Amino acid sequence: MSVQLKGRLVKKLPVVTGDGRNGKWEKMEFVIETEDQYPKKICMSLWGDKIQSLESIQEGDALIADVNIESREYNSRWYTEIRAWRLQRDDAGGNFAPLPSDDLPEMPDDLSSEEGDLPF
Repeated sequence: MSVQLKGRLVKKLPVVTGDGRNGKWEKMEFVIETEDQYPKKICMSLWGDKIQSLESIQEGDALIADVNIESREYNSRWYTEIRAWRLQRDDAGGNFAPLPSDDLPEMPDDLSSEEGDLPF
């Protein structure tokens, strides 16, 4: 499913790298806030050379993201990923309120519970 989302860049997360059966990979996640009546924060990912498209966009900038949404099952649980395949600055700007002075809350280093499950 391909969707276009508009929002303001709230946070760029660090690049994560690894080795898989197809060689090395790298992924970067970022968070936008939508321009809906009730704005939502959405975490998306960029893979490989697509990461470069986020370099020219700064936190607070309005952007348009073309994304694919996909869910996969693993151990009887479902996981959803929103993968951006094109980003562009939204020069129209959108109708955004100023960013709040406080950042997103810090996430704990260990997100797993004692049983090794994710907390959601």
